[in-house]
Amino acid sequence: MPPPPLSMATTALLFFLVIIAPFLSCAQRSAETLAEIEALTAFKLNLHDPLGTLNGWDSSTPSAPCDWRGVACYDGRVSELRLPRLQLGGPLTDQIANLRMLRKLSIRSNFFNGTIPSSLSKCTLLHSVFLQYNSFSGNLPPEIANLTNLQTLTVAQNQLSGEVPGDLPRSLRYIDLSSNAFSGDIPENFSSSSQLQLINLSYNQFSGEIPASFGELQQLQYLWLDYNLLEGTLPSAIANCLSLVHLSAEGNTIGGVIPSAIGALPKLQVISLSHNKLSGSVPSSMFCNVSDYPPSIRIVQLGFNAFTDVVSPDTATCFSILQVLDLQQNQIHGVFPSPLLTNISTLTMLDVSGNSFSGTIPSEIGNLLRLEELKIANNSMNGVVPAEIKKCNSMRVLDLEGNQLTGEIPAFLSELRGLKMLSLGGNQLSGSIPWSFGNLTELETLNLSGNSLTGPLPEELMGLSNLTTLNLSENKFSGGVPTNIGNLRQLSVLNMSGNGLSGPIPASVGTLYKLTTLDLSKQNLSGELPFDLAGLPNLQVIALQENTLSGDVPEGFSSLLSLRYLNLSSNAFSGHIPSTFGFLKSLLVLSLSDNHISGSIPPELGNCSDLQILNLHSNSLSGEIPIDLSRLSHLNELDLGWNNLTGEIPDEISKCSLLTSLSLESNLLSGSIPASLSNLSNLTTLDLSANNLSGVIPANLTLISSLVNFNVSRNNLEGEIPVLLGSRFNNPLDFEGNPELCGKPLGRKCKAMSSGSRRKRLVLLIVVAVSGACLMALCCCFYIFSLLRWRKRLKEGAAGEKKRSPARASTAASSGRGSGDNGAPKLVMFNNKITLAETVEATRQFDEENVLSRTRYGLVFKACYNDGMVLSVRRLPDGSLDENMFRKEAESLGKVKHRNLTVVRGYYAGPPDLRLLVYDYMPNGNLATLLQEAAHQDGHVLNWPMRHLIALGISRGLAFLHTASTVHGDIKPQNVLFDADFEAHLADFGLERFTVATPVEPSTSSSVGTLGYVSPEAVMTGEATKESDVYSFGIVLLELLTGKRPVMFTQDEDIVKWVKRQLQRGQISELLDPGLLELDPESSEWEEFLLGVKVGLLCTAPDPLDRPTMADIVFMLEGCRVGPDIPSSADPTSQHSPA
Repeated sequence: MPPPPLSMATTALLFFLVIIAPFLSCAQRSAETLAEIEALTAFKLNLHDPLGTLNGWDSSTPSAPCDWRGVACYDGRVSELRLPRLQLGGPLTDQIANLRMLRKLSIRSNFFNGTIPSSLSKCTLLHSVFLQYNSFSGNLPPEIANLTNLQTLTVAQNQLSGEVPGDLPRSLRYIDLSSNAFSGDIPENFSSSSQLQLINLSYNQFSGEIPASFGELQQLQYLWLDYNLLEGTLPSAIANCLSLVHLSAEGNTIGGVIPSAIGALPKLQVISLSHNKLSGSVPSSMFCNVSDYPPSIRIVQLGFNAFTDVVSPDTATCFSILQVLDLQQNQIHGVFPSPLLTNISTLTMLDVSGNSFSGTIPSEIGNLLRLEELKIANNSMNGVVPAEIKKCNSMRVLDLEGNQLTGEIPAFLSELRGLKMLSLGGNQLSGSIPWSFGNLTELETLNLSGNSLTGPLPEELMGLSNLTTLNLSENKFSGGVPTNIGNLRQLSVLNMSGNGLSGPIPASVGTLYKLTTLDLSKQNLSGELPFDLAGLPNLQVIALQENTLSGDVPEGFSSLLSLRYLNLSSNAFSGHIPSTFGFLKSLLVLSLSDNHISGSIPPELGNCSDLQILNLHSNSLSGEIPIDLSRLSHLNELDLGWNNLTGEIPDEISKCSLLTSLSLESNLLSGSIPASLSNLSNLTTLDLSANNLSGVIPANLTLISSLVNFNVSRNNLEGEIPVLLGSRFNNPLDFEGNPELCGKPLGRKCKAMSSGSRRKRLVLLIVVAVSGACLMALCCCFYIFSLLRWRKRLKEGAAGEKKRSPARASTAASSGRGSGDNGAPKLVMFNNKITLAETVEATRQFDEENVLSRTRYGLVFKACYNDGMVLSVRRLPDGSLDENMFRKEAESLGKVKHRNLTVVRGYYAGPPDLRLLVYDYMPNGNLATLLQEAAHQDGHVLNWPMRHLIALGISRGLAFLHTASTVHGDIKPQNVLFDADFEAHLADFGLERFTVATPVEPSTSSSVGTLGYVSPEAVMTGEATKESDVYSFGIVLLELLTGKRPVMFTQDEDIVKWVKRQLQRGQISELLDPGLLELDPESSEWEEFLLGVKVGLLCTAPDPLDRPTMADIVFMLEGCRVGPDIPSSADPTSQHSPA
C-alpha cells in the first residue's frame, strides 16, 4: 500500500522551517562572534583599500567572519589576522581588542599609520605580532607587557619614537625594533629565565652603554645593535651568551678593547663591530679557535676603528674556518701579520687597507687558495708583487693601490682569469702594461694610475668588453688614444689624464653610450672634438683641459643635460660661447679659460642655476658683464680676467652671496668700484687690476673680513686709500698705477685739492653747513624742551627720593663718572672716568664702519675717544639679563684678570635693552687673520719663536680660566686677540651668562663651539667642558703649527687624522707651515716643533679622559721653550693683567 499523503499542516511547517533557517543561525551566533564581526568591520571601515582586498568581507554569510580573506579561526573564534602586502592604509582601530582569541596579527608591508593602540594588550593570547614596513608613529605602548604569551614582536621600518618600555614580556623570543627613531637607554630588565633568541635594535637612536645584563640571555643567538648612538665599552659579560651566533654593533662610538673571551663563544659565527672607536690589539681569538669546541667564527668585520696591533696566538697552529676578515681603516702598524693570516686556508676575503703595514707582501699569500678578495691598499708595502699570488685561482678582487710597490707590472697576474677588479694605482711601478692583460676577459675595473708606466697602450686592452672603469692617469704613456676604444661598450669611467698621449681623440669614443666620466686632460691631444661626443646621454664629467684641441666650442654639449663638469681650458678653442649652454641646469663647473674664444658672454649662462665655478679667464671676450650672472646664487668663483670686457661692474653681482673669488683683472672696465661689493661677506680674493676704473676705493670694503687677496692696481682711481684697507694690504703693488691715489701703503701723501675741485667742495660745504645749521637748531629746540620736562619730573620725584646707603655711595664713587645722582643708568668704569655719551660718540653712534667683529654674543665696536684713548666696546644682543643681574655678572667678570685674557674694564646697563661691556683694544687683530696673512707673506710674519709664544699665551690664559672653574666653550683663532706687542689674549669667555646666544654664522657655529674646533662629545651632548676646551685648544695648536685650517678637509679626514697620517708615513716636512720651511731638522727648534705637534695630538684624543689638563699643557709647552719676554711659571695664574 502506498504511504498516506502528508497533511497540509505538515507541509506548511516544513516550508516555514526552510525559510527561517538562515535567520535562526544568525540568532544562534554567540555574542563573542558578533563582537568579532563588529571589530573587523570597524577595522575595515578605517582603511583605504585600493585593491578591494576586503570587499568580500560579508557579515551575512553563515561562516562569517571565518570565511573572510586573511581571517583564520579556531573553534569558531578568530585566531589569526593575516593581511600582508595588500597596500592597505590608515590607522589600526582600537576595536581590535575585541578579538580576544587572536593569536597572530600580521599586517606587515602595508601603509598603516597612526599609533599602535594600547588596547591591543587586551588580546592576551597573542603570540606573534608583525607590524613591520608600515608608517606607525608615536611610542611603543607600555601595556604591551600584559601580553604574557607574546613570543614575536616585529615593528621594524616604521616611524616609532621615544623610549622602549622597561618591562617587556618575558615570553618574548624575537624582538625587532630596527629602523625607527627609538631613543634613550636599552632596557636592562633581562634575566636568565628570558627566552630571547633575537634582538634587533639597529638603525635607531639608542644611547648609553650596551647593558651587561645581556650576558644573562642564555638562549640569545642574534644581537644586532648597528648604527645607534651607543658608547662605553663592549661588556665582557656578552661572553656568557653561549648560544650567540651573530653579534653586530656597527656604526656606534663604542670604545675600549674587544674582550678576547667573546671570540671563544662556541657558536659565534659573525662578529661585526666596524665604524666604532675600538682600540688596542685585535685578539687572536678573532682568527684562531681558543676554546674546546670546534672553530665557528666565519666573518670578522672590525674596519674603521683605532686598532694598533694584531695579537698572535699562543700556539704555533691556528685552527680556523674564518672566511671574511675586514680590518680596513685602522692604525695597525708593523709588517704584514704572516704566517698568522696566511695560514687560514678558508679565507675568501681579506681587507687590511688603510693601515700602516710595511715590508713586503708575503709570498705565503699563495697558500690562501680560496681567496676571492685581497685588499692591501693605502699602506706602506714595498718590493714587488709576489709570484705566488697567481695560485689564488679564485681571486676576483686584487687591490694593492697606494703603496710603494716597485718593478714592472707582473705578467703572471693575467693568469688570474676570474679577476673583476685590479687596482695597482699609486705605486712606483714602471715598464709597460703586459699585453697578456687582454686575457682578463672578466675584468670590470682596471686602475693603474699614479705610476711611471711607459710605452703605448696595448691594443689587447681594447678587447676587455666587460670593462666599466679604466684609469690609466698620471703615468708616462705615449702614442695616441687607441682608435678601437669604442669596443669597450660597457665603459662608464675613462681616465687617461696626465700622460703624453698625442693625436686626435678617436671618433669611436662617441659610441661609448654608458660613459659618465671622460678625462683626457693634461696631454698633447690635438684636432677637433668628435661630433658624436655630444651624443653620449649619460656624460656627467668632461675634462679635456691642457691639450692643444681646436675648433669651435661644441654647441652640441648643450644636449648633455646630466653634465656637471665641463673643463676645456688651456686649449686652442675659438668661436663663441654657445648661448644654449644655459640649458645645462645641472652644471657645477664651467671652465673655458686660456683659449681663443671671442664674442660676448651669453646672458643665458645665468640659467645654470647650480653653477659654482665660472672661469672664462684669458680669452678675447668683449661686451659688458651680463647682469644675469647675478642669478647664480651658488656661484663660488667668477674669473673673467684677461679679456676685453667693457662697461661697468654690475652692482647686482653682490647678489652672489656665496662668492669667494672675483677676478676681473686686465679688461677695459670703467666706472667706479661698486660699494655693494662689501655685501660679499665670503670673498677671499678681489682682483680688479689693469682696468679703467675711476673714483675712490669704497671704504666699506674693509667690512669683508674674509678678504685675503686684494688688487686694484693700474686703474684711474683717486683719493685716499681707506686706512683700514691700507693697513690690511700693505703691499704697494696692490695699489700702484693709480696716479691720483694716495695714502698708505703707497707712501704718497694726499696733497691739497686743485682750485676747481676746491670751489666745488666749497659750494658743497656751504650747502652742508646751512643744512646742518637748520638741523642743529631743530635739535636744540627739542633738547631744551626735553630738558625742561626732565627737570619738572625730577622736582616732582625729589620729595620721595631716599638717601643712598653709604656702601652704594662708595661703590658709585669708586666706579667713575656717572650720568646723574638720581640712580639713572651709568657707564661704570673700573679704572677710568668715561661717560656713556663719550662712548657713544667714540663709536660714532655704533656705526657699522666701527664694527671690529661679529660673534654670537653681539657686535664689538672700536671706540676712539677725543683724548686719543682707544677701547673695544661689546654691545650685547637684545634679550640680555635685567639690569641688576647684568651689573652683578659684569662686576664678577671684571675680577677675572690675567695677562693672556681680555679683561673687562667697564660696563653699562640701561633701558630699553642696551648692555655694554668695555675691554682693552687689541690693535693687531686676531689669530685667524694673522695666519691668513702669514700664508701670503712668504713666511716672514710668523717664525717659530713667535708661534710658540702665541701657543703658550693661549694655554696660560685658558689654564687660568679652568683654575677659576670657568669653561670657555668656543676656543678658535678668531677668539685669540693680539695687543700692540703681539701678546696673545683669549677673548669671548664668560659671556653665556649675559645673554641668549644669537648665532651669526649658522654654517660654522653650534651651541657649544665652532665647526672644526668643537669636540665630538660636545656636539653630541650639547655641553662644553674643560675637556672639550682642551680638544679645541689642540685643534688651534695644530692649525698654528701647520697652517692648515680644519675646514679645509673633507668629511672623511680632519686635521687630526691628516697630521697622524703624515707622522706615520714619516713625512714631517709636510706638516710644516710655509713660514717654518726653513727649520733645520738638526736644530732644537725642529724638536720643539715636533713636541708641539704631539701636544696637539694629546689634546685631541678621542676619549676626553685621555686628554691632559691645561696646567699639564702649560708645563709641556714651557718645557719646550721659555719665551724671553714672558716669565715662565708652573702656575699659569701668577701673571695678572696690568691695571
